[in-house]
Amino acid sequence: MAAPNHHHHHEAAPPQATSAVLVPSDAMPADAQPVEELDFNKLSRPITAQDLYLGMRHMGFQASSTAEAIRIINDMRDWQDAETGDRTTIFLGYTSNLISSGLRGTLRWLVEHKHVSAIVTTAGGVEEDLIKCLGHTYRSSFSAAGADLRRKGLNRIGNLVVPNANYCAFEDWVVPILDAMFSEQQQQGGSDHDGERVVWTPSKMIHRFGKEINDESSVYYWAYRNNIPVFCPGLTDGSLGDMVYFHSYKTDPEALTIDVARDIRRINDIAMRAKRAGMIILGGGIVKHHIANACLMRNGADSAVYINTAQEFDGSDAGARPDEAVSWGKIKMGADMVKVYAEATTVFPLIVANTFAKDS
Repeated sequence: MAAPNHHHHHEAAPPQATSAVLVPSDAMPADAQPVEELDFNKLSRPITAQDLYLGMRHMGFQASSTAEAIRIINDMRDWQDAETGDRTTIFLGYTSNLISSGLRGTLRWLVEHKHVSAIVTTAGGVEEDLIKCLGHTYRSSFSAAGADLRRKGLNRIGNLVVPNANYCAFEDWVVPILDAMFSEQQQQGGSDHDGERVVWTPSKMIHRFGKEINDESSVYYWAYRNNIPVFCPGLTDGSLGDMVYFHSYKTDPEALTIDVARDIRRINDIAMRAKRAGMIILGGGIVKHHIANACLMRNGADSAVYINTAQEFDGSDAGARPDEAVSWGKIKMGADMVKVYAEATTVFPLIVANTFAKDS
């Protein structure tokens, strides 16, 4: 019987597959940036915030976007008008959850050291700052049961809780101030700058609250001290609104009047007077749009950093990338802009450490 033939015939790989897999590449442009890796072997000890930033710049994904945000903010800070010496007018927007969190301290530091020109926030972004001067917010968990918390008089904000007692303390603190504001509104020749009858706007009310709280841990105390305007077009959308509502029953038929028309003029005028305008916006909704719309009055901001987790598929302004704002004239064509898809407490401290705080 013949020995078995062990000789195998080697077939070529199917050309259809090789041509699909091994498509030849064009040469990369000379200035193409290779992906770089953060190598802990090469970092200084102790490791600094700048080490992390430099190591993450060319990592890709949101690490590179965070580094872009740092570069854009440093450009905002470095710019100066050659003739007038004017600096960039920086609008800072943030949602109330960020004041509820410990990021409040970072936001307060920016205001304390005059790193921003104007602020837009929500009602919660105002009252939670003041309430923290009166009582603690506590760590909890995202899964703490709502019914159990309600029975204990605890209000959940993500994985934080605020005892209802804090809101009672806030009522005790704010009602006498609302009483004083109401009586000043009713008097001719009250305390307004023009000697006319006092007309309260959200920004004037927040200025007054900052004066009255007189606490260096408060964002709005420092906004008062440094005369940084704080805009809140939705001032009644929160505990402050509850207080204004209850107060209206004491003063019926007259009530405390809050004029948003004067504030839209004030914020739009700030934008129009700006030699250069930059936006730093943490979160979405009204804070994001109110700043962008003010910048429309000057045919767009010169630079923009968005930090939020919203997606764009529903057409909401919260999820929109900066380029959508270019179509509206809210950001200039050719502006420096980035959206960082991240939750702000995670990345904003790293950004501030490499921008406003690096040389102060």
